[in-house]
Amino acid sequence: MSEKNMEEKVEQAASSKTISLPISRVRLIMKSSPDVSCINQDALFLTTKATELFVQHLALASYKNGSGRETNTLSYSDLANTAEETETFQFLTDILPRKILAGDYLKSLEEMGKDDDNL
Repeated sequence: MSEKNMEEKVEQAASSKTISLPISRVRLIMKSSPDVSCINQDALFLTTKATELFVQHLALASYKNGSGRETNTLSYSDLANTAEETETFQFLTDILPRKILAGDYLKSLEEMGKDDDNL
């Protein structure tokens, strides 16, 4: 599937009045906030549609910048790189951190410990 076809499908989904995310799950997530007592159906639909469009935008940006273009795949590392490198998505870096090997993490912890000892 070419990049142009992918963008056309996203545009079609954006202009569509249907949603593909389960509205009951979005309602459940919204109700989990203590600040929310009741949810208007219009607000629920718009929140669901906005969430769907955001996920599509993130996936398309990750696909364009990702390593899986040849195989037509999207991986976690593509999402994590996009979150880290794109200013628009930098708020997601805590949710989508880059994966590191346990050995590398332990080495960085040791180095941080040495740096703290030197202070």
